[in-house]
Amino acid sequence: MPAPRRQFVAGLAALAMLPAAPALLRPAPAAARALLPDFADLAEQVLPSVVNIAVLSEQTTTQIPPELRGSPFERYFRERRGAQQVQGAGSGFIIDPAGYIVTNNHVVGNAVRVVVSTQSGTELTARVVGTDELTDLALLRVEPRAPLPAVAWGSSGNLRVGNWVLAAGNPFSLGGTVTSGIVSARGREIGAGPFDDFIQTDAAINPGNSGGPLFNVAGEVIGINTAIYSPSGASAGIGFATPSDLARGVIEQLRRDGRVERGWLGVAVEDMGEEQTPGGRNRGVQVRSVERGSPAARAGLRQGDVVTALNGERIETSRALIRGVAGTPPGQTVRVTLTREGRSRELAVQVGRRPSNPG
Repeated sequence: MPAPRRQFVAGLAALAMLPAAPALLRPAPAAARALLPDFADLAEQVLPSVVNIAVLSEQTTTQIPPELRGSPFERYFRERRGAQQVQGAGSGFIIDPAGYIVTNNHVVGNAVRVVVSTQSGTELTARVVGTDELTDLALLRVEPRAPLPAVAWGSSGNLRVGNWVLAAGNPFSLGGTVTSGIVSARGREIGAGPFDDFIQTDAAINPGNSGGPLFNVAGEVIGINTAIYSPSGASAGIGFATPSDLARGVIEQLRRDGRVERGWLGVAVEDMGEEQTPGGRNRGVQVRSVERGSPAARAGLRQGDVVTALNGERIETSRALIRGVAGTPPGQTVRVTLTREGRSRELAVQVGRRPSNPG
């Protein structure tokens, strides 16, 4: 289009005819440049501890043609066509030079073979030590010939919205990739489960980044990249990481026991609505039902009770109550403060072991 082109060229000519470059066009002074983040040293420091994970898993096909069901050919169909090998990729990070590696549960899935590749190109077969579906975490173990470079945990509780962070991992199987951004929000609930407490970041996270670390500027792991919100399937600037303060305890249990045991009361609860509380504030969690024979039933909790504190700490949401109980070792006794018929009382409840599919 001739006219727009002439205008563009004229604009460049006019710019060239200006006297000495105005302040907006001059290079930023050294003091201003010093305020801009430079992640080169940080990336060089942490990347050796970040690994790529290749997974070979089996996906079972259960669709048997109706005409083959009950016939001698059904078994043949299941054996020959019922299992398919599926390849996947993800990220992880080394937390112990002896070969312990953290990643996401959904990365390893039903893996029949897991191969870890370090930044130096070394490939090591990994063993799944344990997984936790509720927090989407997994711990792997490799047997290296020499100590591996490891990174330290940081405290996600010290994060502030606006802090710089660095994400590292294996997006689209490219490997060795870092992206930077800030903490966009904390305590995000995205419907992944009862322990949702995600860090939201605008650091680019893409398929393959799952299980990779989110670093603070000190080079400490403060999150595990887990999910993204994206209409296209690629980064839209909204990524979510499991906070290190939650992940660290889970990983320690997996390393020690190979599984995670959580406390359980056996109650169904719901948040108190604003219309149910004086002043329109949430002042407790209401018990909707109590499972027969559960720890809560044995301790005397009833439907309609409003739980206001656990071990003296105020409880305002059902999610906070679930997390507090889940973090209590089975067999330990907790103090539950509640309101019943307008009167406050306290019950001692011996926490049970959370079943696989709690009621």
